[in-house]
Amino acid sequence: MDGSLAFLDLLAREASAVEFEGPTLKARAEGASARTIEELEEAKLAALKVRALLRRRARREAELSALYDTAGDLAGLRDLDAVLEAIVHRARQLLGTDTAYMTLHDPERGDTYMRVTDGSISAAFRALRLAMGAGLGGLVAQTATPYSTADYFADARFRHTTVIDEAVKEEGLVAILGVPLRLGQRVIGVLMAANRSARPFAQEEVALLASLAAHAAVAIDNARLLQETRNALEELSHAHRIAREHSDAVERAALAHDRMTSLVLRGGGIEDVAAVVTEVLGGTLAVLDETGRPLVGEVEPGVLDAAVPGRTVRRGDLMITASAPLCTLVLRSDPHRRDAADERILERAALVCALLLLFRRSVAEAEGRVRGELLDDLISRAADDPQGLTDRARRLGVDLTAPHVVVVARHEGQRERAAFWASSQATLSGGLAAARGQEAVLLLPGADPGAAAQRVAAELTISLGSPATAGATGPITDPTHVPRAHKEALRCAESLLALGRAGEGASATELGFVGLLIGEGRDVSAFVTGTLGPVIGYDERRGTALLKTLAAYFGSGSSPSRTAEVMHIHVNTVTQRLDRVAQLLGDGWQEPERALEIQLALRLHRLSG
Repeated sequence: MDGSLAFLDLLAREASAVEFEGPTLKARAEGASARTIEELEEAKLAALKVRALLRRRARREAELSALYDTAGDLAGLRDLDAVLEAIVHRARQLLGTDTAYMTLHDPERGDTYMRVTDGSISAAFRALRLAMGAGLGGLVAQTATPYSTADYFADARFRHTTVIDEAVKEEGLVAILGVPLRLGQRVIGVLMAANRSARPFAQEEVALLASLAAHAAVAIDNARLLQETRNALEELSHAHRIAREHSDAVERAALAHDRMTSLVLRGGGIEDVAAVVTEVLGGTLAVLDETGRPLVGEVEPGVLDAAVPGRTVRRGDLMITASAPLCTLVLRSDPHRRDAADERILERAALVCALLLLFRRSVAEAEGRVRGELLDDLISRAADDPQGLTDRARRLGVDLTAPHVVVVARHEGQRERAAFWASSQATLSGGLAAARGQEAVLLLPGADPGAAAQRVAAELTISLGSPATAGATGPITDPTHVPRAHKEALRCAESLLALGRAGEGASATELGFVGLLIGEGRDVSAFVTGTLGPVIGYDERRGTALLKTLAAYFGSGSSPSRTAEVMHIHVNTVTQRLDRVAQLLGDGWQEPERALEIQLALRLHRLSG
């Protein structure tokens, strides 16, 4: 077998590194020439490099798969302990360490304590508490900075204490890596991986452990939100029991509490809660988000000025309850039929709506981060690993080989709100979204970029309460085309702003000759066909000279008489031909903007032969 083929066969069999010495040793044994031996050595080195690259990519795929699985665990979060144990176990597996563990901050005692361990054999180690700044874990918790050491006991950067050192020795740990668990600017704990022999930790391992720590922080925060929901439901049940001991009005409150609790447990939404409130209390109910945008129903301007967070305010036939800062409920009903139980019902409904919004937002943000990172990678490095990006997208339910359009929306509104809106739209449509400064970038399934841009501009403008301008391009069916499409869509949005069309959406094709100038592909044929297609087709079918007449008409300063002189025909013939042109191109073809596009298309058609 040829030397190169032998190394390819070894790569295909995923042979061990030592087996790559075989072809060279065999050639030496057979008395091959020095040149042949040299070529085999070069082929061996190249094959080993390919082998190492394949192993790194396989490891990266395993890491991304683990992060994706972790995100899936968070989306279906039911048991916090199970999720945290899975994260710690995956950290140990992916980093190949002897043990992994997680400590959490105890705000009452001001230190951190062991929350989850994997691979630990020491009871003293599992019960260890670390003061802030003590040991490697305490230093990570205090500074919110990752630290690693190849030999903990020989490392003087950490404040060693007798209790910590004895527990570490009993566990037999030598090399330790720790990264902070952060919620915003607050450190809530530390995720650590450790080995019982000396070893350095690579930067990729630090980044991987930090990603797992971010998921763990989201899991802990989601568990807190779920607990708050459970507490709210317990309060509703308690109010239900008290209400049944009093009047019929209290009985109505109990019924409302019970029904809202059932709705939440069954996965109901804000609309369902509003329906229960109006059925029990009568009247009409409006639910508004923190910006005053109606989620259910409508209210007249100025109503929110009377809202007081945490209290029910009566204003004529209105009862207004605000659950700051997430939502406000406004009930319009007969003021003579109200009692204290009505207020309690409305306040509990506001609390349930707020918790539903908060939980929905936390889940959407977790998924939005995964989709946003993927779209950022598609924009910045699609050519580096198109297959890997395609696989990541497929795991999110996005087929990058199907037609997609890229939309870039420029805005001056709240970045967080725009990012949340874009993430929600991408999730609902089966696409991707990312926030980049004052831009919202979306990759949406479909083949009509103009319609997508108009819809995004209109809906994002409503959501932000300020103009959002969207440019789009596509369709594309190759992930490597995303960077180019992003640039063209961005140029399209910037062109709309330059043309004074803020708040609108369009593709390069819909911008006429402006789109021809900014478009990446600069499809001259499509522009000419889109502008003069009916006239060109009429001439080809009938053998007429409408196109020449049109060119002569514009060349003669739009004068029918001079056009007749140039073409050596009667002026009535010119008039008849221009009437036919009007029928083919539609009314308004001589308006200045339309006439400019037609003249440009005529010039391009003539130059193209």
